[in-house]
Amino acid sequence: MSKILIVAEHAGGKLNPVIAKCVHCATGITGAEIHLVVFAADAAAVAAQAAQIAGVTKVVTVTHAIHANPLAATVAPQLAELAQGYSHIFGPSTTFGKDLMPRVAALLDAPQASDIMAAESATRFKRPIYAGNAIITVAVEAGTRVVATVRTASFEAAGAAASPAPIEAVSLSAALPTHTRFVSVTSARSDRPDLQTAKKVVSGGRALASADNFKILYSLADKMGAAVGASRAAVDSGFAANDMQVGQTGKIIAPDIYLAFGISGAIQHLTGIKDARTIVAINKDTEAPIFEVADYGLVGDLFQVIPEFEKLISSGS
Repeated sequence: MSKILIVAEHAGGKLNPVIAKCVHCATGITGAEIHLVVFAADAAAVAAQAAQIAGVTKVVTVTHAIHANPLAATVAPQLAELAQGYSHIFGPSTTFGKDLMPRVAALLDAPQASDIMAAESATRFKRPIYAGNAIITVAVEAGTRVVATVRTASFEAAGAAASPAPIEAVSLSAALPTHTRFVSVTSARSDRPDLQTAKKVVSGGRALASADNFKILYSLADKMGAAVGASRAAVDSGFAANDMQVGQTGKIIAPDIYLAFGISGAIQHLTGIKDARTIVAINKDTEAPIFEVADYGLVGDLFQVIPEFEKLISSGS
């Protein structure tokens, strides 16, 4: 039987919602026993949230003052020690997960599968390559310990458990490195939903022409309760902040609805939205590549279309 350990990423005492998607991925391995591990200075609140995810059979907590602000460099040796009893070690394909999991793979001398979008069995996984233009199946020999990051945009979140999983505290002896220490963190703050977990996303491209014009997207997003994204072209032009970039070199998202205003649809951008449930494209160019992947397309001037959208939302239509 496969034993899977998933790193429960968290911040501010709240479990990252993508962890429930990692659990969904792990349930694709028949007969898997799924455990979550929480590294924290005080793990109680996060562990309680993790225990409520359907499919989780146990939550393990590792409490240490150094994990008040978890760093990949300090978590990795402890995770590698704890991983000795598991066949699979999973983490989300977030910034933290991409920093942590290769370190763990190196410490375990184990193969890593990155951005897995399907677990066909305990030894076979699917992942995207060539900017998402192709899907490759990778396999390892039976009995090989596997380290992997999960492309969370490819999965729905696992539901709530009928009853919470047991929580167990463990003590580890791994030496913690001293060459890396937490100094500070600066993050963008917004009253809008987080771009990577939002159900609705409104996104703009270079056609908005200026940072001031981007404000009309903010107004529409606020009325919709949506997050705001941007194409790389818009970010490179200085119209939007870096943390708003969607695409291969930005954020991979999977909202229920994605509204793309003035975005041509470069392959790098499409890679970031391919898992969106519904894509709506608004563009003046009838030949824009984004129309080829959009579920709904509207040829028109975004500066005329957005006010009309707002009127419809305000009227409840």
